[in-house]
Amino acid sequence: MFKNTLMETLDIEIIDITEDYVLGKMPVTPKVHQPDGVLHGGASVAFAETIGSMASFLLNNSTEFVIRGIEISANHIKSIREGWVFAKASAIHKGRTTQLWEIKITDEADNLISLVKLTTLSLPKNS
Repeated sequence: MFKNTLMETLDIEIIDITEDYVLGKMPVTPKVHQPDGVLHGGASVAFAETIGSMASFLLNNSTEFVIRGIEISANHIKSIREGWVFAKASAIHKGRTTQLWEIKITDEADNLISLVKLTTLSLPKNS
């Protein structure tokens, strides 16, 4: 699904899609570590933006619109060295052109790793 993209590089997978959320997972391995051996905040943000943008893409008519992230903020709460992290994107605001998403990144024990807010913009294709 994500061939030749950052998502493929980070091994991000979508594992559940509902009307209320999109859930993805990403392995925590040395390729997403910062130098001291914990999950890099930038990898967490890329993971969150991927899952939030996918949620926005599914919310909108994907044949008529392209989705762009226009603002993202993250609070990193806890570190993790190995295992899996999960990102769950839930809508805060589902507007016609802008959407606001809360993405919670948790570990396998459901501990909060990062809390991310993402604003997306839906643009008509060919604009």
